[in-house]
Amino acid sequence: MGGGRGRHGRNTRRPMSEINVTPMVDVMLVLLIVFMVAAPLLTVGVPVDLPKTQAPTINEQKEPLVVSINAQGQIYVQETPIESDSLLPKLQAITENNSDATIYVRGDKGINYGRVMEVMGLIASAGYSKVSLIAELSQSGGKAPAKKP
Repeated sequence: MGGGRGRHGRNTRRPMSEINVTPMVDVMLVLLIVFMVAAPLLTVGVPVDLPKTQAPTINEQKEPLVVSINAQGQIYVQETPIESDSLLPKLQAITENNSDATIYVRGDKGINYGRVMEVMGLIASAGYSKVSLIAELSQSGGKAPAKKP
């Protein structure tokens, strides 16, 4: 009988049926790190210097519509610049005329308060009842929407 053969002439070694998971774990860890680093970079918006507040943070399940007003008074819907006269048709198209849609207004702290109220008035005149102002928390620096009275 030759080396490695059994009584019946068959090879006694069996194929290895174990999967080496180490490379797969390495790839998953690299992907996890990539997504952890990239996720905060995906939340870009219009650069607005928000005022500070002590109001508590409002947590909502659905994504609100954000209208921003930068220091020059330019209006943005999400990140798209828009003129005042086309703001209402754009909001109605996005929300599909849903007057219960939540709309957050982000106004730069250096802008005239009247400009922010003008934009909020335009939104309210279209029938939207859930319009809120956004400010930054002065303690932790996080964003906190504060409801308009």
